[in-house]
Amino acid sequence: MRIALAAGDGIGPEIMAATLRLFEAAGVTEHLEFVPVEMGASVFAAGNTRGMTDEAVRTVEDCGVLFKGPMETPKGGGGKSINVTARKMWSAYANYRHFRTLPGVKTPFSHLDLDFAIVRENVEDTYGGIEHRVSDDVTVCKRVISAPGSDEVIRFAFETARRTGIASVHCGHKANIMKMTDGLFLERFKAIGAGYTGIALGDVLVDALCLNLVMKPQQYKMVV
Repeated sequence: MRIALAAGDGIGPEIMAATLRLFEAAGVTEHLEFVPVEMGASVFAAGNTRGMTDEAVRTVEDCGVLFKGPMETPKGGGGKSINVTARKMWSAYANYRHFRTLPGVKTPFSHLDLDFAIVRENVEDTYGGIEHRVSDDVTVCKRVISAPGSDEVIRFAFETARRTGIASVHCGHKANIMKMTDGLFLERFKAIGAGYTGIALGDVLVDALCLNLVMKPQQYKMVV
């Protein structure tokens, strides 16, 4: 199996090198071939506002998998986020992150047996990057939340929960203020969740969610 490999910028090359050493020690590299591709700051610096070369795009699509480190994006002016470009180009609409308490790794939560996941929508909302200037001192950003886009990421969360034996899924939202946009997201969550018998549904305002993730994260199993 061939996998496109982008080391990234900043700490990217250092942590990628460490990761590849772990892969080698675990025997992973006996079954995989990593193919380096050009992406990130050096490509932006060369004048490519997409942040990735045409050859890199072809390699990723030929391999079907991209393994990447952190990528630098020009701030303010310049090209748009290479991460968002990649997500949209290859329809990577769900950001799935699994959090667990690990033996020997000391954190403020080491006394808890944590095992939960966060699924974040990756291409809509403010990732649309739709902005315009109304006047010299007023700018506007539009967030787009669609039913099809919501359905994709919500269904991903529930399918992952069912596959991994997770018994509850929460929706994090701000539907008390963003009544139409977040309201739609919450509405789609409830509609799709109703089809997954055996999985309990919950919803939580993002303010409370942030507090709870610090104070008592053990109450969550999956949040979308």
